[in-house]
Amino acid sequence: MTALTLLDYASVLIFALTGALVASRAQLDIVGFAFMACITAVGGGTVRDVLLDRNPVFWVGNLTYIFIALGAAVFIYFTAHKVESRYRWLLWLDSFALAVAVPAGMAAAMVMLQPGPIIVLMGVATGCLGGLMRDVVCNEVPLVLKQGELYATAALGGALAGLAVMQMTHLTMPVLIACAATTWGLRAGSLLFGWQLPVYKSRPPRQ
Repeated sequence: MTALTLLDYASVLIFALTGALVASRAQLDIVGFAFMACITAVGGGTVRDVLLDRNPVFWVGNLTYIFIALGAAVFIYFTAHKVESRYRWLLWLDSFALAVAVPAGMAAAMVMLQPGPIIVLMGVATGCLGGLMRDVVCNEVPLVLKQGELYATAALGGALAGLAVMQMTHLTMPVLIACAATTWGLRAGSLLFGWQLPVYKSRPPRQ
């Protein structure tokens, strides 16, 4: 089993859990749980594979990914009521999912010998778009767009860190580890310490 496959499995599982948690907050039925888990789990990777022209798309070629997402949906459906703060669990699970999905996106582009900018963009797309779809479908403000949150910035920072390591070594594993560690470090810092980018504030026009 390749590193890319392992990363995709981990990303699908953790993102599916976050999608199901959002479904529990929205009080959906079991079908809604399954839908939210699947769209969150495979959304970013699907966009990545379509843009890279990978055929077939990863979950079409291996339905195990969908079964993992469905299993996560069923698990959360029967256990979510036992969690005191589902939103806090959602935020932390999502941070781990982001730290796994960004290197997965980078790895897919690296295998296809894409140039550096495309490798970075595929990492960001894989990490961010599944969660974006999840939040939009449930009519919530997407985490990726919340004021001052380090989310897309964390994904971009992690991808750039991986790219920097890639310039120093031809080994894949150090690149993916640097990417994952930087991504999660930035996202966790945002959650724990309130790290954020300055936000735009409108000012009255000069007289």
